Amino acid sequence: MYAHDITREQWGQLPPPGHIEVASTALRMLADPTRMRMLWLLSGDEYDVATLAAAVQIARPAVSQHLAKLKLAGLVNLRRDGRRAYYAARGGHVRRLLAESLNAAEHQVHGLPEHD
Repeated sequence: MYAHDITREQWGQLPPPGHIEVASTALRMLADPTRMRMLWLLSGDEYDVATLAAAVQIARPAVSQHLAKLKLAGLVNLRRDGRRAYYAARGGHVRRLLAESLNAAEHQVHGLPEHD
């Protein structure tokens, strides 16, 4: 479902409670700047913990904790290759959510007009 596909009538009806809970959890995960940076990178490629830790410049245990939360929230997938674990954003919906959040931030930071 995309915002531009939702009718005025649909906007007048609340989504199912389960959908609200899952969406709220996803947004809470994105509320952390480190997780947002990690998810941005994971939207473009797979990363193992060590490579991701180096890219976002935080300790590996902290990256592992953030990844566990992102996985629990359904925002990342895990792929194992032998003893190595690779993480990536779960799909296009995750990338769009992240991109829209940052697009809204860009509009606010630069005082750009909003478009529907």
